[in-house]
Amino acid sequence: MTLLSVQSLTATYGASQALFGVDLDIAEGEVVALMGRNGMGKSTTVKCICRMMAAQGRLIFAGRDLHGLKSHQAAQLGIGLVPEGRRCFADLTVLENLIATARPGHWNEARVGALFPRLTERRDQVARSLSGGEQQMLAIGRALMTNPRLLVLDEATEGLAPIVRQEIWAALTRLKQQTGMAMLIIDKSLRELGTVADRAVIVERGRSVWDGTPEQITEEIAERYLGV
Repeated sequence: MTLLSVQSLTATYGASQALFGVDLDIAEGEVVALMGRNGMGKSTTVKCICRMMAAQGRLIFAGRDLHGLKSHQAAQLGIGLVPEGRRCFADLTVLENLIATARPGHWNEARVGALFPRLTERRDQVARSLSGGEQQMLAIGRALMTNPRLLVLDEATEGLAPIVRQEIWAALTRLKQQTGMAMLIIDKSLRELGTVADRAVIVERGRSVWDGTPEQITEEIAERYLGV
């Protein structure tokens, strides 16, 4: 069953058009990687899905038309966002960050702590005192506390130390295996995405240009669209 359907998505920043036709479908329980070089429209697509900017085209989530909704209403429908740059509530403690977004459901403080034990250890520390990796874990935990049907991760491992990246990828793998949660992941690491994603969609200059499994991304496709 299709959970998210995006078709012919277009969007502008003032007079500048950023998206010219993005097509993207995610089924219940499916993990999709949204890939492409910097500035090609990945984060803009996420902003449109999460209702952080206006868009045109088909935008359906769980049978509901997202057009006209505000971002908090999209979150209430079940879209949980881990934004680029973490954006934790700096002056709140780890626990306060988690309970600030909590909604009833499977995910609670204990389950987030089991996924990221360091958050339990830092429970009473303010977010600004955490390392970058710990802040990213908190951002993921905060999104999970909304009990989403779709978890959207925008560059969740960007700028982190390799060992922390491994911890986060391991956590995402556990999420997939143990909960069957649908995910949309933006990241540059083809190797790590290949271990988690069921399918990949590549965008180039605001358009979807390729759709397939990570295993189908040849060296030629990677060189042409991903710059690797």
